[in-house]
Amino acid sequence: MTKLIRATYPWWVAQLRIALAQVNSTVGDLDGNAGTVVEWTRRAADAGAHLVAFPEMMLTGYPVEDLALRASFVEASQTALERLARRLADEGLGDLPVVVGYLDRRTVGLVRPGQPAGAPLDAAAWLHGGEVLVRSAKHHLPNYGVFDEYRIFVRGDRLPVVRVHGVDVATAICEDLWQDGGPVTAAGAAGAGLLLSINASPYERDKDDTRLDLCARRAREAGCALAYVNLVGGQDELVFDGDSLIVGADGAPLARAPQFVEHLLVADLAVPAAAPSPEPAHGTPVDALDGTTITIDRRVVSADPLPAYPVEPQTVAEPLDDLAEVYAALVLGTRDYVRKNGFRSVVLGLSGGIDSALVATIASDAIGPENVHAILLPSRYSSEGSVVDAEELVKRQGVNSRTVPIAPMVEAFEAQLDLHGIAAENLQARIRANVWMGLSNEHGHLVLTGGNKSELATGYSTLYGDSAGGFGPIKDVFKLTVWELARWRNTMAGKSTPFLHGFAEEPIPEAILVKEPSAELRPGQRDVDSLPEYAVLDPVLTDYVERDMGRDALIAAGHDAALVDRVIRLVDLAEYKRRQYPPGPKITPKNFGRDRRLPITNRWRER
Repeated sequence: MTKLIRATYPWWVAQLRIALAQVNSTVGDLDGNAGTVVEWTRRAADAGAHLVAFPEMMLTGYPVEDLALRASFVEASQTALERLARRLADEGLGDLPVVVGYLDRRTVGLVRPGQPAGAPLDAAAWLHGGEVLVRSAKHHLPNYGVFDEYRIFVRGDRLPVVRVHGVDVATAICEDLWQDGGPVTAAGAAGAGLLLSINASPYERDKDDTRLDLCARRAREAGCALAYVNLVGGQDELVFDGDSLIVGADGAPLARAPQFVEHLLVADLAVPAAAPSPEPAHGTPVDALDGTTITIDRRVVSADPLPAYPVEPQTVAEPLDDLAEVYAALVLGTRDYVRKNGFRSVVLGLSGGIDSALVATIASDAIGPENVHAILLPSRYSSEGSVVDAEELVKRQGVNSRTVPIAPMVEAFEAQLDLHGIAAENLQARIRANVWMGLSNEHGHLVLTGGNKSELATGYSTLYGDSAGGFGPIKDVFKLTVWELARWRNTMAGKSTPFLHGFAEEPIPEAILVKEPSAELRPGQRDVDSLPEYAVLDPVLTDYVERDMGRDALIAAGHDAALVDRVIRLVDLAEYKRRQYPPGPKITPKNFGRDRRLPITNRWRER
């Protein structure tokens, strides 16, 4: 990009160098998160930034869920904020304004009946000169999908507008962009030159385009540039992809951060200079056009625009393609679950099938193959090819392996129990689970399960068998996508990135990719003996599970009526199994977990 200087702008335009700290916080680690703020503030200062912003709930991590209702945790957050402000000043960073998310609460006098205990606030603060300059809270509280914030927060009703080097910067929080009215309307009414939005927006497939379009629309509505900083990292089932961005007042993209990695996005903006004198600090009420009134809370850090300075080239990262971003989400979600919960290694059953092969590969990419322990558990029904294929994957990836034949264990059980049919088949799966759970207890490994979304949907898994474990990396991945991801990963052999280990050859043997799926719990068993072909099953599951289409709508959409009836029955009957499955990274609009909450005891059936 050609360097420009302030002299090329008219007098009513001011320059501002903003830094968006797209970083990874951990829920509950207030000291660690504060240390991250200090570290990245120093990086922003070294880059010559005039303002640095961190994601939503940065100090506490996000989502805090019912920790918000615990007074001791709210008080710890408030104390950590004050301490952070002083620490920044003590370390020579007090002159750089810092915007950070944290957990706050309303004063007792403002609590009303029906509000969450303690009236917690999803809050943002401006820190400057060793003090908390101004505080605000999220106005729109999401109550859909993975969010139930009406349950744990009360809404904010103030919009900070802080003057920095002659630019009025308004601050909003995440959902405030997604809903009409509120802070966006107030920012426009306040004449802000920049709307800063701090976010913890979880990843879903194809959400990056939706997010960019949203920011562009809100920038045009507010009549000013918009800077959007997002959290990155994994938290239980949620994965945050970063993808922070800045758009101009016309909605045109100006800068964009890479996905799924920590990054400091630094951009030079040319925005309208503020009016010569601010309104009183005690605030002015504005009709927010959503049935509420928002008070404009003005502060001044530095009133005068900066002298001319050279403009640095802007970063505009290209979004990842579809399979690359899905794979990156699975790797990041797995990596952070392992590390943030104190594990150093994982263990999994390696069957020679596509699901366990993909899980092993994700684990190798996430924490390194030296920390992955694959257990081969052949039974009397395991094909020779399955054992050989599993051993080939171990060799290609360099993971630790151990073979534990389960036939003698099965025979010992059979000598004591007279089991037949499904009960006898499931016995093998449960014995396998006992082996890897025992090794987990002995060596401190986290057990990874290999079930995919198609299997979870239809109940095609053994309770306390292959569903047993601590984390399910492909829990939200349909079977057809499992194959797509495995083939994509093989095309990336030899490449090393934050999400790819750089294996010298294709990490998943071709024999595994072309093999017909089978649980191998009886002679000649195939998945299609119990399930429809995945090519017709997965589209029905997508419409029924993710789009909540009923029987008539499914048939009207072109699905075979008999297939629809069969799939609905399988899905509805398996709810009790899914409730006992471990967490796993959410990548679709509706996962089995936080998104989809159906009763187990339920006599409603689609007819």
